[in-house]
Amino acid sequence: MENVYDVLKERGFIEACTHEEEVRELLGREKVTFYIGFDPTADSLTVGHFLTVMAMSHMQRAGHRPIALVGGGTGRIGDPTGKADMRKMMTIEQINHNCECFKKQLSKFIDFSDGKALMVNNADWLANLNYIDFLREFGVHFSVNRMLAADCYKTRMEKGLTFLEFNYMIMQSYDFLELNRRYNCKMQLGGSDQWSNIIGGVELIRRCDGKDAYGLTFKLLTNSQGIKMGKTVAGAVWLDPEKTSPYDFYQYWRNIDDADVEKCLGLLTYLPMDEVRRLGSLEGAEINKAKEVLAYELTKTVHGEEEASKAREAARSLFGGAKQSDNTPTTEIEMADIEKGMTIIEALELSGLISTRSEGRRLVQQGGVKVNGEKVPSFDSLITADNIKDGVILIQKGKKIFHRLKVN
Repeated sequence: MENVYDVLKERGFIEACTHEEEVRELLGREKVTFYIGFDPTADSLTVGHFLTVMAMSHMQRAGHRPIALVGGGTGRIGDPTGKADMRKMMTIEQINHNCECFKKQLSKFIDFSDGKALMVNNADWLANLNYIDFLREFGVHFSVNRMLAADCYKTRMEKGLTFLEFNYMIMQSYDFLELNRRYNCKMQLGGSDQWSNIIGGVELIRRCDGKDAYGLTFKLLTNSQGIKMGKTVAGAVWLDPEKTSPYDFYQYWRNIDDADVEKCLGLLTYLPMDEVRRLGSLEGAEINKAKEVLAYELTKTVHGEEEASKAREAARSLFGGAKQSDNTPTTEIEMADIEKGMTIIEALELSGLISTRSEGRRLVQQGGVKVNGEKVPSFDSLITADNIKDGVILIQKGKKIFHRLKVN
């Protein structure tokens, strides 16, 4: 069987590794228990998380054992990495609820049956720590000077880094030590922004127990301009279909830049790399075929084949010139609302196609809004009964985003 390290490298995952030759040899020699941490900052994972989930899946397919660590403990502090301000504090109830949501979502992608993977909550050991004993035993192993030089703290130094957040690296390092002692976990995997925290755990295991441990980081999901992917006007692209519909999820990937197609096919699908390279090499209008494959494969993995097919059919229907499709995102409205007088800006707001009214006015003024295929001339234009076709009003934003208003 091909070494999974080579698989991850070929598909574009790997950013850095603590001991590359040793890690590759280890992964080729034995079944390794590894972990990835997920702090429950929301009630759903995002597409940014999904990249690490895919790496976890590749590792499991190669025979290694994943530990999905949900941060019921570290979530009470909040990771300062990449944040300009302190994270909003959540209640214990919110954190526990989010952890349960993560567990359900991760179970769709990782096989937890018969001990093939573990789901662990770090609140099990962090919540009841004795602070003085913890400081005496583990605080001695951390240099404040080195911690302050870490990337995860640099961006916060000017605005002010709280002592609460300063503890985060120690807590995450201790997670690795606990998992090593409890489950013989030898590797921690994570995004490249977690490098400093991962190094902390590797060194803590070596200093406390004299054992070898390893860290591996993945490239963050960014576009060709280095900007994080997974953001839309409506916010993050979520894996929860109630927060980002399968159609909107499909459309996000169908509409990415040409330059990002091959990378996303490698990272976010299971397609063989020969096929990934073939699709990525397509040019001009042909690249749209590759985008459709990406959107379909990714939506199928996250939401299932039926939802992926429905989303593809809806997109093809709209782009093929049809005025509506039953699978197009739809909002129901009352005829009385139209009769009262509904402006195009209000209709855009209702459809979730804009985040602010000023954005809506700008879109209309630039000719970027259509109703039933006709360009809207003014931002104070009204939606009227004349716009209703077969009980539906089709609103188009730009070239590729559609939404139906179903009139009752």
